[in-house]
Amino acid sequence: MNLDKILAISGKPGLYVLKVQTRTGFVAESLTDGKKITVNLKSNVSLLSEISIYTYEGEKPLTEVMQNIAVKENKGQAISHKEDNAKLIAYFKEILSEYDEERVYPSDIKKVLNWYNTLQAKGLVTDLAPAPIETADEAPITEEKPKKALAAKKAKAKKEE
Repeated sequence: MNLDKILAISGKPGLYVLKVQTRTGFVAESLTDGKKITVNLKSNVSLLSEISIYTYEGEKPLTEVMQNIAVKENKGQAISHKEDNAKLIAYFKEILSEYDEERVYPSDIKKVLNWYNTLQAKGLVTDLAPAPIETADEAPITEEKPKKALAAKKAKAKKEE
């Protein structure tokens, strides 16, 4: 498994795995408790494979950031996302020294560390490395509609801002 099928759903705690597409949305399974939920296309859903972190040179894919954490921690748990902001910022600076401090907030760092620790606890960290290769060559057909819907929602959100 890689980050292509891992979702963050706004208003729902934790991470989810995309299971199957339905006519009105899709079914996702929680990584924390294994419960399946149906999600309609109106929900604000983000695929972890499409998330990037701002840097001074551009953007870094979340996959690369999580790989950096895995290398630093030898595929073990990272520091808790509940640490104080100063400690989180110092830790993230070690992971991604060129991140844009004005556009990446402590709340973003907390999310990344929480997501990493969730994936690590489920044993999915070792599978993060192949993600960039597989996304280019072997994107499953079942993911196309949710990705398009997410892209449309992101474009709509940008227009509203």
